[in-house]
Parts: sequence; structure tokens; C-alpha cells
Amino acid sequence: MSSSSTSYCPTIENAGRPAQPRAQSAAAISRHVQRIYNGYTLVHGGRQVRIGPIAFWIVVGTLVVMAVWSIATGTYFAFREDVLTRLIGRQAQMQFAYEDRIAELRAQVDRITSRQLLDQEQFEHRLKSLLQRQATLEKRTNALAGDMLTTGSIGPTPRKQSFQAPPEKRLKPSPISDTVIMVAPPDREARLESREPPPSTMRLASTNPGGLTGVLARVSASLDKIAHRQTAALTNLEEHVDSKARRIRSVLSDLGVAVGKTAGKSAAGGPFVPVRPPKPGASAFDRQLYRINVARAHIDRYRHTLLAVPVRKPVSGEVDMSSPFGVRTDPFNGRPAMHTGIDLRGDLGELVHATAKGKVSIAGREGGYGNMVEIDHGNGFSTRYGHLSEIDVKVGQQVHIGQVVGRIGSTGRSTGPHLHYETRINSEPVNPQKFLRAGLRLGRV
Repeated sequence: MSSSSTSYCPTIENAGRPAQPRAQSAAAISRHVQRIYNGYTLVHGGRQVRIGPIAFWIVVGTLVVMAVWSIATGTYFAFREDVLTRLIGRQAQMQFAYEDRIAELRAQVDRITSRQLLDQEQFEHRLKSLLQRQATLEKRTNALAGDMLTTGSIGPTPRKQSFQAPPEKRLKPSPISDTVIMVAPPDREARLESREPPPSTMRLASTNPGGLTGVLARVSASLDKIAHRQTAALTNLEEHVDSKARRIRSVLSDLGVAVGKTAGKSAAGGPFVPVRPPKPGASAFDRQLYRINVARAHIDRYRHTLLAVPVRKPVSGEVDMSSPFGVRTDPFNGRPAMHTGIDLRGDLGELVHATAKGKVSIAGREGGYGNMVEIDHGNGFSTRYGHLSEIDVKVGQQVHIGQVVGRIGSTGRSTGPHLHYETRINSEPVNPQKFLRAGLRLGRV
């Protein structure tokens, strides 16, 4: 370290002053650069201290750092409130956003729970509805099963015959004569009132084939099919019963039979329990079932009446009419005479059956009839069976339909084995073919 009073020694005061190289000579600039290279001289307390360039820049850097720190600190304290406010606001916004999100999630959970409860309620309601429909269909099935029981046939019950015709004479049962007893034309189709069309609720299964919804949809569709089949079966049953009732009623009307006079003669009774018609709001099924039950009650009443009407054949198998009812030439004297019955050819000993239930009023020898049986059927009807070779009943005996009353013979005014069959109303002979035609019509019911 050296000191010189005449030399230029820059101090810390003029360290920051800008040099004026433009006014200096090249030599001066060269000396100044040399001094900077050699170091700086600091003056403190009248003393000059020369420092190196590294120490100088350390001091300057420290001062710069302190200045920057001071500026930053001042800026921080100056804007600290604003920064804190922004930070708090941002935190509040984040908190509010989280709370809104949580509330939204809770709302979604509530909606899902409500939807599940609603779906469960709807499922229970649909299940209850399906169970009710199933119970209703079961009741209808039981009702249909009871109503579809046949009401029986008016034909005579086949019985064991003691007489057997020769093999060449054994023929299948058939009408008496296709040329004499005409087949009744078929009735027109029944037109029933308040007939509702079959339900058109044949819904397909849900678009979702799986899950409880799909199962319920398939069960509902199955019940719809069952209901549709039941409606169709009930409609067919109603048509059948109505047609049958109208046909029997028509036959009885043609025969002049008063149903009310014969309905009360059989053994019957019991408390009176009136059947009330369906209420105005009743279903079509209940209304149809009511009409069917009423029609079946009429049919039963008609059938009971027909038990005492001689509409059946007195002989079994294929027979032939040898002489019709009405005016004919007497086979013995050749003169015109009134034939009060019809003659049915047959083999000697063939069975003769009662054509209706009744009570035997005559059983014995009756002039030109030979051995004859007369049965009183009530309501003014009676039948006669003449020329019998054998009588199997007695006076006062109650006979039922198809019961054997005698056997074909040739007693009385007869030219050969045959059955003279008569039908009478109030003791007046009427054409038996009228009743036999009615039997053919009723046989098709």
C-alpha cells in the first residue's frame, strides 16, 4: 500500500461519478484503468484504505442485495393487506365451491334415494296389481270350469238289450227315414247383446329385457294372454248356451208346449235366494257370466220340460217307416181309413223304448192295437205302442226315458212284425213325425 498526494486517488464519494474520458487524454485514461486494476482507495477518518476489486464488488453486491431486500420488504408491507385479502378470498371461494359441490352431491343422493323409493313403490303397486289380476283370473277360470260343464243330452240313455238281432240286421242308428223326416235347417248365428270385443291390452315386454321391470312386463303380458283366452272362451260359451236355449225354446214353441205347466211337477224345493244382476259398473266378464247362468237356468228348465215330451225314437238302430200318419188305404179291406200313428218295421222281439218319462196308463190287450202300452207324460201328452209281442210294464208304473216297455210283435190287426207308434195331445192323435223332427233338431244342440 502506498500514498501519494499528487496522484489521482478515487474515493467512495466519486466512485459513482461518471468519468469524463472525452476530456482526458489517452495517457490519463490509461492511468485510470491501471488504478482500477490496482484497486480503490477508501477514505475514512482521514485515512486512506486501498481495497481490491473483489472486495469492492462484494461490498457493492451486499449493498445491492440489501437495497433489493429493503425494496421487497417495503413492497411486501405495503401490499401485504391486499395479498392477504386476495388469499382469504381465494380460500373462501374454494370453500364455497367445495360446499356447493357437497350440496350438489347430497341433492343427487336424495334424488337417487327418492327415485329408488318411487321405483320401489311403483314396483310394489304393479306387483299388487298383478297379484289381484291373477286372483281375478283364477276366479274366472273356476267360473268357466263350472260353466263349461255340459248340461247333458236329451237322447235316451243306452241300456243293455236282452234281444240281439242277427248280424245281418244289426245296423247303425240313423233317422227313421231321410225321405219322410226332414232334417231341420241350422239356426242362425246368435246375436248377443252388450258383447264387448276381446281386450286389446296385449302389451309386449318392456324394452329392457332384464331386471324386475322386464319380469313384471313379461308377467303382465302373460296375464293379458290368459285374460284374452278367457274372454274368447266365455264368448264362445255364451254363443253356444244362447243358441242352445233359443233352439230348445223354438222346438217347444213349435210343439205347443207350455214350459210353466210342467216345470213345477218334479220334486224340488229349497229357500228362495234371488240372483241379482250385475251392477252398472260391473265388468264385461261378470255381465256375460250372468247372462250365461240365466241361459243355463232356462236350458235346465227346458230340458226338464222335454223329459215329458216324446221327441225320441221308440226303437234303436236303423228303422224304416212302412206306413205314415194320416189317411191311407186299409191293408185288410182296401178302403180309405185314418191311420192315427206311424208303423215302424222291425224284427220280432226287438226292444221298444219309452220316448219320454211318464206313468203307464194302459198295459194289455186293446182291440186292433193288440198288446198295447199307453204312457201318460203329463201336460196333455201321451204315447201308444201297439202290436207288441210282449209287455214289460204294468199299469201305474213310472217309467223313465229309454226304458223298455215291450217288444215288437204282430198282435191285433197287423200283417207282420212292426211297431204302431202314436203321439197324442189331449187324447187327440197328432203326427209323430213332428216330434221326431223336433228330436233331430234337439239332437244337434
